[in-house]
Amino acid sequence: NPATGENKFYGEWLPNAQGEDVVAGIRTPNPLNEECKGPENAHLPSLETAMPEVYEQLCKIREKLEKHYKDMQDIEFTIERGRLWMLQTRVGKRNGPAAVKMAVDMCNEGLIDKETAIMRVKPSQLDELLHPMVDPEAERKARPLAKGLPAGPGGGTGQVVFTADDAERWFKEGKKVVLVRTETSPEDVHGMHAAEAILTARGGMTSHAALVARGWGKCCIVGCGALNIDVEKKQMTVDGKVIKEGDWITLNGTRGIVYEGQLPLVEPNLEKNEEYKQLMTWADEIRKLGVRTNADRPKDAAQARAFGAEGIGLCRTEHMFFEPSRIRAMREMIVAETREERRKAVMKLLPYQREDFKGILKAMEGFPVTIRLLDPPLHEFVNLTDSQIKDLARELGVSYEKLKARIDSLHEANPMLGHRGCRLGISYPEITEMQARAIFEATAELVKEGHKVFPEVMVPLVGILSELKNQAEIIHRIAREVMEETGVQFKYSVGTMIEIPRACVTADQIAQEAEFFSFGTNDLTQTTFGFSRDDIGTFLPEYLNRAILKKDPFQTIDQEGVGELMKIGVQKGRATRPDLKIGICGEHGGDPDSIDFCHRIGLNYVSCSPFRVPIARLAAAQAAVRNK
Repeated sequence: NPATGENKFYGEWLPNAQGEDVVAGIRTPNPLNEECKGPENAHLPSLETAMPEVYEQLCKIREKLEKHYKDMQDIEFTIERGRLWMLQTRVGKRNGPAAVKMAVDMCNEGLIDKETAIMRVKPSQLDELLHPMVDPEAERKARPLAKGLPAGPGGGTGQVVFTADDAERWFKEGKKVVLVRTETSPEDVHGMHAAEAILTARGGMTSHAALVARGWGKCCIVGCGALNIDVEKKQMTVDGKVIKEGDWITLNGTRGIVYEGQLPLVEPNLEKNEEYKQLMTWADEIRKLGVRTNADRPKDAAQARAFGAEGIGLCRTEHMFFEPSRIRAMREMIVAETREERRKAVMKLLPYQREDFKGILKAMEGFPVTIRLLDPPLHEFVNLTDSQIKDLARELGVSYEKLKARIDSLHEANPMLGHRGCRLGISYPEITEMQARAIFEATAELVKEGHKVFPEVMVPLVGILSELKNQAEIIHRIAREVMEETGVQFKYSVGTMIEIPRACVTADQIAQEAEFFSFGTNDLTQTTFGFSRDDIGTFLPEYLNRAILKKDPFQTIDQEGVGELMKIGVQKGRATRPDLKIGICGEHGGDPDSIDFCHRIGLNYVSCSPFRVPIARLAAAQAAVRNK
C-alpha cells in the first residue's frame, strides 16, 4: 500500500477498458481485492471475487517481482480472454510514512540490509512524519493562489491577519490565524508565535521569518512576490484577487504554495511510529557526523533533544532581548553617552541572561551548548515610529530631539556588513562582559547543583585574529572571576563563527586562539556571493527558472565557491590545531546535500533547527553509506 506501507496487495482494475481509462479518472475503477474496498467503490466487484484464479496468479507474480527487485513494485497488467498478461513493472512511488514502514519491514524480513533500508527513505520524506501536512486529496482538487519559497515545512491553515498584534489578539480569542507581512522583524515575534503559519512577500530562505519559523517547526512561505499587501486597508491583492482580514487561506510550506480557503490537515503521530524509531536507531549506528540543534529557548532545546539532538550548535542570544521586560534596558544602553551609563544599563540584563542560559544549559544537560554572543546591529533594537520615540524619550528622561539624533546615528547603508558581531563587543566591551558573566554564573550554579553542563562561547563575525584575541581575553578574565567568586571550577571553551571569506583564508592564524570553529554558512554565502539574503527573493526565482543558479545557495551549499572556502578553513585550521572541533550552524546544517558535503570535508557535526534534526540524522547516515 503506497499510502501506509502495509504489506497488503493494493490496486485497481476496470473490465472492458484500457490502462488510460483507469488513470484518466473518467470511470471509478474496481478494487483489486476485498481489502481495497472503500465507501466509493464498495458496490463494485473486486478482481479477487470476479476472477479468483487470475487474481491468485497475479498475487504470485507480485511476490516474485517484489523479491527479485527487493522493493515495492508498481505493476501493470491486462487480462485477455481469461489469460493474464504482465505489461510493465517499476519501483513504486510512496509517501513518507509508507517509505519508512516499507524500508524497516523489508529489512526485518531479510529482504534488504540496514544500509539499503537507510538509503530507501528520502530525508525530506521525514517531514511528513514530523509536521501536520495538507491533505493530499484536498490539495489535488484545490487551485493555487500564489507560490513562494518553502521556508518552513508542513501545512497550516487560518484566517488572514496583517499585524503581529492582531495575530496575538485573535489567537487569544481562540481563532486560528495566518500572519501575512511584507517581511518580519524581531518586533513581530509575539505574533509569529501565535500564528498557525507565516506568509511574507519578501525575504529568502535565511530571512528572519524563515529562520524563526524553522526553529519552531512552523509552516512558513517567504518571498511570495505576487502578494500586494495593504496593511492600512487590512487586505492583500494576489493577481487581481482581493483577500481581506479574516478570510481563510492554507499554506503548504513544504512546496511553497498558498491556497485560498480552508483545506484539511493530516496530523502526525510520531510516538506510536515504531518503524520510524527503528530507522533512526539504524541511522545513528551508521552515521559519523554528530547532529546538534539551533535553539534559543529551553522548550526548543527539549524538543530537539526528543528528536535526537546531541547538543546545541547555535544559541542566538539576541532573540532574548526583545521581551518587553528587557528591551527597555537594551535601549537605555544603546542611547547611553558614557561607558559608565552603558555598563549600568547593560548590567540590568544580567539576571535575565543568567536565567536564560541556566534554562538552556540544563535542558541540554550532558551535551555541549554553543552560545553565540550578541550579533545583530544595534539599530534593530530601536526600530521605532516617531510616537514610540517620544514615549521612550519620556521614559528615559531625555529630549525627543536628542534620542532621535542618537537613533539616526545608528543607521547604516549596509548593516549586515556594518557595526555588528565582534565589532560591537570591541566597541562596547561591557556587552561581552555581561554576556560572559551571565553564561559562567549560570554554569557555576548548575555545577554546584550537581548538573553536567558544557558551555562553548562563540564570538561572531571574526575575520582577524586580533578581534578574537580581544574578545577571548574578556571571556577568560570573566571566567576566572566567576570561579574565584563562587569557588566552583567548571569547563568551558571559546571559539568563533567562520562566516566571512577572510576568516577561511586566515583560519590557521585564527585557530591559534579558537578552540572550535563553527561555519556560519548563511553569512558566508552572503559575503562570498555578494547576495543580500534578505533581498535575494526579488531575483532568485528568475535565476532558478533560467538555470543561472541550479539551486538556492542559501538552501544548499555552493560547493564550488563557498564550499572551497570551507575546505580551506578546515585544512588551515587543523594545520594549526589538529584536534580543532569544527561544525556548521547555518541553515545548511539541515539540508541533505550540504550534510553530505560536510561529511566529505571532515566536519565533526552539523547543527540545524529542532524539526530538521531527524532529517539531519538520516542524511548523515546516508552520507556515511554513500562515501564508504
